[in-house]
Amino acid sequence: MLAFVTVGSTRFDGLVQQALSDNALDHLRSKGYTQLVVQCGNSDFDTSRFTRTGDTWTRRQEGGGIVEVWRFKPTLQEEYQRADLVISHAGSGTILDVLRLQKPLIVVPNSSLMDDHQQELATSLADLGHVEAATVQNLVPVIEKFNRSKLVPFPAFDGSRFREILDEEMGYP
Repeated sequence: MLAFVTVGSTRFDGLVQQALSDNALDHLRSKGYTQLVVQCGNSDFDTSRFTRTGDTWTRRQEGGGIVEVWRFKPTLQEEYQRADLVISHAGSGTILDVLRLQKPLIVVPNSSLMDDHQQELATSLADLGHVEAATVQNLVPVIEKFNRSKLVPFPAFDGSRFREILDEEMGYP
């Protein structure tokens, strides 16, 4: 199975470094994830155990599995579709893209961003049961206890709902 980690267009060293830690890799592997793909954006990470080919760093794990790291691609849609689990910063665009695909999602708010808005979104969606929220510090225990069957499916997009809200706000019957 494949786990995909994304930080979007920001820098989130803590998430990238934690996801690439031996502890996190061991727990992912114990849950059946033999491939980890990390979109690291501008984040720093230790490249010493990786081989670089073009814009991609790869590493074979002891005990099986492969880790691939790259900075950016024009779109992440294909990565979301391939993933069996997504671990992401708590950016609203990323969250919506992943939830609309009905993919299991662990969100890790980037608390270094202005006004900590990612924490509010992560908490709200976790309270509704659509995602599992974690911090950089507790990501590994969250992975260990993660049970995708307990997630509440995200409702399908209903374009007519926007019209209803707009009509209501404008005072139309």
